[in-house]
Amino acid sequence: MGKQRINKKELNALIHLLDDPDEIIYSEIKNKFVSLGPPAIPHLESAWENTYDIIMQKRIEQIIHYIQFKKLKSELENWCSAESEDLLKGLLLIAHYQYPDLNEEKLRKQLKQITQDVWLDLNEDLTALEKINVLNHILFEVHNFSGSSINNYYSPQNSFFNCLLETKKGNPVMLSCLYIIIAQELKIPIYGVNLPEHFICAYLNEHQNLVDLSGDDAAKEHILFYINPYRKGIVFQHSDIDAFLKQLKLESIPSFYEPCNHKDIIIRVLRNLIFSYEKLGHVDKIEELSSLIDIIK
Repeated sequence: MGKQRINKKELNALIHLLDDPDEIIYSEIKNKFVSLGPPAIPHLESAWENTYDIIMQKRIEQIIHYIQFKKLKSELENWCSAESEDLLKGLLLIAHYQYPDLNEEKLRKQLKQITQDVWLDLNEDLTALEKINVLNHILFEVHNFSGSSINNYYSPQNSFFNCLLETKKGNPVMLSCLYIIIAQELKIPIYGVNLPEHFICAYLNEHQNLVDLSGDDAAKEHILFYINPYRKGIVFQHSDIDAFLKQLKLESIPSFYEPCNHKDIIIRVLRNLIFSYEKLGHVDKIEELSSLIDIIK
């Protein structure tokens, strides 16, 4: 199906109608712009810059957001069906929700540099723990990544991957995602673990097939140890998760110990964002992010 061609004359006519006080007319114009898709955005941005009408500017901002959000939903559907093995792609899609003009190439170059720095210190003779020491050294000492402060812990920015790379601070999920992306790029078998009220990583037996992992006994047997990137990569064991769950007064169930898939991680990111926006009272964002979760489920 080909792209809809933009008729500039028609566009200008529609733009001039954006200040119409009739909400029904505005709704029809908005739907027309949304149907035209991303190619209409530069024309809308130009119109925004050339008007001092506050209502018109607000309407243009809304229309641009609707177009971008529709595009995001379509791309997220594609990611779920064909690209969910690419965790970075999923994280960048979520980042585009708040930062539609995000420079992905710049972020990918930054990640590539960090990955190369880790690779330079690795060799085939290192044990699993020694590889973790290398990862920890590069991430937390050379590049100075760290957990976000308690004062900023629930900020929405802590759930956007681009903010992590820019500020070097993030919540447990974002820091774990960084850890996972770099490790898996270097063929180190590290996966996310969707722990309640926290998020950690698991280092699997080098020869273990992730698909075969099911049940608490399997996790005990095939996971060498766990890692907490939020605490600068500290290593711990199955019994420590037992103690953590006991402290939370939660029943121990297998999924709290096993690696989760990338869709689960993106859902966790979205739920964290929803929680942040609930604290800020942003009802529209809560509804939109909830609809993104529905796409992944």
